[in-house]
Amino acid sequence: MLSYTELKPGKVIVIDDEPCEIVWSSGIVKKQRQKPHNTVKMKNLVTGATLEKTFTQADKIEEAELDKKPLKFIYAARGKAVFANPDNPKERFEFSQEELQDKLLYIKEGAVIDALLFDDEIIGFKLPIKVDLEVVEAPPNIKGNTAQGGTKTVVVETGLKVTTPLFIEVGDIIRVNTETGEYTERV
Repeated sequence: MLSYTELKPGKVIVIDDEPCEIVWSSGIVKKQRQKPHNTVKMKNLVTGATLEKTFTQADKIEEAELDKKPLKFIYAARGKAVFANPDNPKERFEFSQEELQDKLLYIKEGAVIDALLFDDEIIGFKLPIKVDLEVVEAPPNIKGNTAQGGTKTVVVETGLKVTTPLFIEVGDIIRVNTETGEYTERV
């Protein structure tokens, strides 16, 4: 059990029998004639809904027990994404592309990522912070006013569009931040 003082962004707690990840916390606030409290904003990891709740000293909060299971991405087609157990390729898991949202834009075929489990049920996926992707489409470099550094939009092998510096060309491998979708460096 957690106390209200331990609620910080990144912690996963159980609210109404569902895991919720804290994305923002006010910290401990104490005003005159009021009990100290901590207001947090949470994202429900099952439904994706965002909720806000205030906790006080009397509250005991249950921390969620999340397990990780590695899954290998096989392919995505017809609105479905298929994953397999890396140790047993016959053991397959299907998810709708809506469940994965934009995560498929960062996953190459054959990549192994962590699935998050709550009560032995897959509730989401944890991507690495940065991934390396190959550029498949890039407009040609244009000489001109680049005193501040020019940028262009390229398309990588998964279909993701990324804004990069002008020197990036087709065939280059670039590192992309999965949290922001931004170019970080050429590999």
